[in-house]
Amino acid sequence: MIEEFSFHINELDAMKSYPKELYFLGDTSFLQRKKISIIGSRKPNQYAKHKTQELAQKLSLNGVCIVSGGAIGVDAIAHKAAKSENTIVIAATGLDKRYPSINAKLIEEVEQKGLVISQFKKGSPSTRYNFVLRNELVVALGDILIVTYADVNSGSMRSVEYAQKMGKEIYVLAHRIGESEATNKLLAEGKAKGIYDIDTFVRELCGEKMKNKTTTEDLFIEFCKSNPSYDEALKIFPSRVFEAELLGEIAVKNGVITLL
Repeated sequence: MIEEFSFHINELDAMKSYPKELYFLGDTSFLQRKKISIIGSRKPNQYAKHKTQELAQKLSLNGVCIVSGGAIGVDAIAHKAAKSENTIVIAATGLDKRYPSINAKLIEEVEQKGLVISQFKKGSPSTRYNFVLRNELVVALGDILIVTYADVNSGSMRSVEYAQKMGKEIYVLAHRIGESEATNKLLAEGKAKGIYDIDTFVRELCGEKMKNKTTTEDLFIEFCKSNPSYDEALKIFPSRVFEAELLGEIAVKNGVITLL
């Protein structure tokens, strides 16, 4: 049942204007947890997909609640990796809609085990301005902002502007030249901090006694579920790819990997 918030969320005071109305589905106790916002492109490269998955998974294993916008690409990867019981979805529509429809099942699971928030009344459709407002709320709710992949002049960079105005720490993944040019630019200009090793980053954020139940095997299987190219898989899991081929765990057709 869609409910309206009856209490003030202090983190949202960082927004230009506190939302006049706020609705939710799920467990509001998630707001009391340590929260990190993860955002990025709707079309990240395979490296960004893999590292977003690893980052969100390891953060959630250490008690961090992942906040994102429920969109395709980086948002969905972060929500799925954290699992529905460790994530908050910020919607750009009324909560009677699950947008985008491709993520309807994911959003429904978060409604049941996590928390979904919207500042839009029942029946509100997706509009360009709604996404702008949604992005500001995503940034405000997290303790820090992580951008795993972004192009110049993208919506993710508008979110970075919000984070800068709010005085939030901004982190980005390091990418090769010519990839994720916007985050590379932030890094070069000293406007963001780089994440060069995920275990080190999570350890510094969550403490020395980091829980890390994620194995290389888990990450390889999750990575292959996204049907990566053979070349991308070789770069990240060189020995495991050959082993999986020999054992008949994966198939390679037209340069793309499929789990068997």
